[in-house]
Amino acid sequence: MSTNIWIWIAALLTLAIYSFLYKDNIVYKIAEYLLVGVSIGYSISITWYNVVIAKMVVPIRDQHNYLIIIPILIGFLMFFRFSRKQSWLSKIPISFVIGWGAGVAIPLGFQTTIVEHIKNTIAIPWFGGNILLLVNALIIFVGVVATLVYFYFSVPHKGTIGKIANLGIWYIMIAFGASFGYTVMARISLFIDRAQFLLHDWLGLIH
Repeated sequence: MSTNIWIWIAALLTLAIYSFLYKDNIVYKIAEYLLVGVSIGYSISITWYNVVIAKMVVPIRDQHNYLIIIPILIGFLMFFRFSRKQSWLSKIPISFVIGWGAGVAIPLGFQTTIVEHIKNTIAIPWFGGNILLLVNALIIFVGVVATLVYFYFSVPHKGTIGKIANLGIWYIMIAFGASFGYTVMARISLFIDRAQFLLHDWLGLIH
């Protein structure tokens, strides 16, 4: 069994979190609140040093970049959200953030969700001399078309359209199942890591 105080603290907090499997209790709540508090404190410290100091203080003090004062003042307008009469001033930095976010997110989203899907569906090696690549390309192409037909509600899902839409449902269910399986595997991996920590680092039962 380990004599390191920090390993004991980590082990007890791990057991406190897993105590929720029995029922919601005060030990679990203490560990939960401690996690939230430490996370917020860590985020504040990271923000202070990586944003306030690195992006605001250093450019002005060391690099003499006084133009950065303008976005700093615009950012400080956010604090007017706490004022009932002057809260409208906070809309100025919010508009900058939303405009910049939309300008970055829309092209990026178009590229990742539309262009890349089209490339992977159409611009794939259909005839590369490998039958497995051809079968894989056909499966992807049929799945994309069937899924899009399922979400096409302008026509009734009857006859041929209905059969293709039903095939799209199968593809969607397979995708959901794979996603859920991946999530479960990730959670099990986390549990295995904690179990190894408790049995190896803390209790020393396995080597």
